[in-house]
Amino acid sequence: MRILLTNDDGVHARGLHTLVKELGAMAEVYVVAPDRERSATGHSITVFEPIKSVKTQIPGAKRAWIVGGTPVDCVKLAIARLLDEKMDLVISGINHGPNLGTDVLYSGTVSAAAEGVLMGSPSMAVSLNSFADDMDFEFAARFTGRVAQYINRVGMNAKTLLNINIPDIPSPDIKGIRFCRLGARNYDNLFEERQDPRGNTYYWLGGGVVEEEQESDSDVVAIKSGYISVTPIHLDLTDYRLIKRFGKAYHEVNQLLKPGE
Repeated sequence: MRILLTNDDGVHARGLHTLVKELGAMAEVYVVAPDRERSATGHSITVFEPIKSVKTQIPGAKRAWIVGGTPVDCVKLAIARLLDEKMDLVISGINHGPNLGTDVLYSGTVSAAAEGVLMGSPSMAVSLNSFADDMDFEFAARFTGRVAQYINRVGMNAKTLLNINIPDIPSPDIKGIRFCRLGARNYDNLFEERQDPRGNTYYWLGGGVVEEEQESDSDVVAIKSGYISVTPIHLDLTDYRLIKRFGKAYHEVNQLLKPGE
């Protein structure tokens, strides 16, 4: 099995190196990761400046590169140019902090996995629900390895990625695995106004998570309840129900084409 590994915390992140060590014992691991933290970059790509890549060595990886770009840049560059071999799986993580609910729209971790799907590889994003400096990635890495082996054995929908979040509790206390929907995940969006030394105004975005009522089968509830959440995310964003609804109202909708009086 050949695995492309990336992240949005940067090539030196402990979550990535713990995962390389675990996966290197069962597969050929190729690392293409950002040169620094690129959290909350979403699905952005670099188009107005060159993307630099430098070969490096990471214990457990067959080959590795440091890339001066976004997580999505890393996956694009890896599959399109750097790697001659076809990857059996793309894994993004292990992220330092959760990616739950609507976080996936901002997450560089999840977006890197989404790019893997777009480029034809089964993909998953893995996050640990903690921001502590001393967080332990060992169990999360072992679990990821088992999921990787399972996907390699049974396959996965070509347009779907798995978004996995693991609670930061002792592994014996984890209650199990739940297959979940995305929950609600909104923030205060507090913009602190500041002045630079030249008197120009700038803003610093902060604010914590806003606690909201959640559906019982959401990933947010699963993590809070001590379960590993696994959310299949399909990249077809079309609202087919709305298409059917508008289709039934064909004549009414077509009135929009007629000029008003």
